[in-house]
Amino acid sequence: MTKTLFTDDWTFHREGDVEGVPVRLPHDAMIGEPRVAQGGTDNHGGFFPGGVYVYRKRWTAPQDVVEREYFVEFEGVFGECDVVVDGVRVGGSTSPYRAFRLPLGVLTPGSASLIEVHVDNSAVPNSRWYTGSGIYRPVWLDSVGAAAIAQDGISIVTTSVDGGPRHSDASVDVSVRVRGALPPTAQVVTEFSFDGQLVARRKSGVQGGIAALDVPVPSAHLWSADRPALYDVRVSLVVDGIELDSRSVRSGIRTIGVDARNGLRVNGRHVLLRGTAVHHDNGPLGAATFAAAERRRARLLKEAGYNAIRSAHNPLSRAFLDACDEIGLYVMDELSDVWFGRKTPHDGAPLFREEWRADAAAMIQEDRNRPSVIMYSIGNEIAEAAVDAGVDLAEEITSFFTELDPTRPTTIAVNPLLAMMSARAKPSDDHEEKPLERTPATSTAANMLTAKLGRMMVLASTLPAADKATRAAFDRVDIAGYNYGFASYARARRRYPDRVIVGTESMHGDLPAIWKRVTSVAGVIGDFSWTGWDYLGEVGLGYWTYGSEPGGIAKPFPGVLAGCGAFDITGSAGATVLLAQAVWGSTAEPGIAVRPLDRAGQRANKTPWLATDAVQSWSWRGHSGVAEVEVYSGDDHVELLINGRSLGRRTAGPKRGYLARFRVPYEPGELVAIGYRRGVESGRSSLRSAAPARVRLRAETDELHGPDDLAYVWVELADADGIVEVGAEDRVTVSVSGAGTLAAVGSATPSTSESLVASTRTTYRGRAIAIVRGANESGDVVITVTSERHGETAMTIHSLGAEPTAAPVGATNTEETSL
Repeated sequence: MTKTLFTDDWTFHREGDVEGVPVRLPHDAMIGEPRVAQGGTDNHGGFFPGGVYVYRKRWTAPQDVVEREYFVEFEGVFGECDVVVDGVRVGGSTSPYRAFRLPLGVLTPGSASLIEVHVDNSAVPNSRWYTGSGIYRPVWLDSVGAAAIAQDGISIVTTSVDGGPRHSDASVDVSVRVRGALPPTAQVVTEFSFDGQLVARRKSGVQGGIAALDVPVPSAHLWSADRPALYDVRVSLVVDGIELDSRSVRSGIRTIGVDARNGLRVNGRHVLLRGTAVHHDNGPLGAATFAAAERRRARLLKEAGYNAIRSAHNPLSRAFLDACDEIGLYVMDELSDVWFGRKTPHDGAPLFREEWRADAAAMIQEDRNRPSVIMYSIGNEIAEAAVDAGVDLAEEITSFFTELDPTRPTTIAVNPLLAMMSARAKPSDDHEEKPLERTPATSTAANMLTAKLGRMMVLASTLPAADKATRAAFDRVDIAGYNYGFASYARARRRYPDRVIVGTESMHGDLPAIWKRVTSVAGVIGDFSWTGWDYLGEVGLGYWTYGSEPGGIAKPFPGVLAGCGAFDITGSAGATVLLAQAVWGSTAEPGIAVRPLDRAGQRANKTPWLATDAVQSWSWRGHSGVAEVEVYSGDDHVELLINGRSLGRRTAGPKRGYLARFRVPYEPGELVAIGYRRGVESGRSSLRSAAPARVRLRAETDELHGPDDLAYVWVELADADGIVEVGAEDRVTVSVSGAGTLAAVGSATPSTSESLVASTRTTYRGRAIAIVRGANESGDVVITVTSERHGETAMTIHSLGAEPTAAPVGATNTEETSL
């Protein structure tokens, strides 16, 4: 098999547009649409409309089409999709997160074919968050010979590990399925290499289309989040010394164990999941899935102290999974947010019974050789799981997962409040098919109750009715996943001593109370906060408003963000990251954040999904008043100094929820926090005010590697030392020339009428982000920014041009080109 990128030279057409515009995939059609206050995706999707689109590409068949079959593989298309080749439909998809592969039909060498992808995503809202539209994930061209390794033909399972976590003798089962007619002399050869060195090699004959190999790996490097060691596994199909096909997989050697007594064990060592959830959009890029963007999110979350990711609420992209394998993040991959009961007017509930097996099989196919994926979630806040029809389906889905992949445990993310509401709801007349279609028992309804009544979801989990409504679903999976149910952990473990528990969703501010239970209640293996990275849609779930501005968790147009991420959509860390680091003890320094001085004295319209509106800055030029300072620390006490003057000490650590608060009249200068343990200084940190600021550029990388790479360039209103003036805003215009293009300009403002695809944006808290895309050619890339009040500046980074196109994990690398 040969797999090559198939992303260049497409044209994109909106409905009725004959000419179209050239695009290189991946591409999000929704992010460029004008937002609408009424209709469209409404609050769910950030007020973007849906649409109908066509993508076209002309492709010339190579000379080997006589002996090889060609397929086009889509990693994901959002919307009902039909693929047409020279006017003939060859297939399609209605499942937006499922990769699918279609034959291009009988081809003639040198013939030119027109490939069209018709996408209809006009029926919206079809999700509770921003989805994007169109071919939002990469596309590949597959070439397969008459005899080959099957598309889903390689399974790698660690069966035993003998020794320590770094150097152990391991045994790995490799199963290879082949297709086509083969002579008795056919063999499959498997080679394991580490750091470019061959460390193990085995070969086997083929019986019934299967080759089974037991590969001993001496002195194996074991994969874990702390040490993400990866092996290059090459599998080849050989007949009489001639290689007919090969595939290369990057995988890791590791074992997983989980039970109520010992919790989660990776390679025999106890692990607690410091987790968070992520949606699939990439902020300013919309839903377009770039490997560089996915890797950046994974890297920043890992550097902040998280060791686990929950996909929310759909399978992670191939690129994000690659990043988790390479960087070292444990993954809970999730099947769906809906089963057969609707949550939004046009979601996938009516097709779920028909589609779920194919979706689950595709997810397992993508995940099963990945060391990062340690468990599967079969669904999120499924109201039906509290009634008999849903419980039966939970058992059916779990059995399907276990049959296809018995090496990983399953969970289901259950919201106890929602389960209670569902159990008490009156079913519709056609109970067997759609028992909850006409009831208000949805995730959104539970969220709204919590927003109005405070700690409703957390307290509800302790009620006997919640236990009754959840126990049947929990009995069908290996691990009980609680959304906002940490208050019930100890009671649940006493009542069900064999139950393993994970917090599948929680609010950032509850982490001190949650982590106390994670570290003290046996069988609780960790927690996943909502959410690690802010996202488009579900507008206003987290961000605060002030005074007479609209409050609640469903804010009106022109709101665009959820506003509840530990990181905002540009990649800037919020105060909740400081809280998590203090709770986990991942830093010795106190973290300082300050509530916005430009909002001092105004009543805050809060939501439970954002613990604080404080930002990491002491630069509020032009503002005065009493500043509310928050210091996050696991120390016994913290002391706060302003311009060298002590403001006294406050108790911190677990006794005060890892947070000490100070009130101080604002004055420019330096704010210093000092932590003390048993009376001795243990660490300190500081914030300083900015000198007069100008617009400045700060790039996270100085090189671009080809047309699919991205450079993130910060546009900041900052002084010569890089201190950002968060109290000043400006409109900035970004342009890019040379061997690169401007992919997006974004800011973290939660509500804006500005276009999300324009090159001019207003900064938010003194920052915006420019995302620059590389090119096929090498050369300099010049980024220029002009502001209205803070001057102009430019910087240069370098593009190295196109490199050989890397095939996705699990694909063959025998020939690598871009088409």
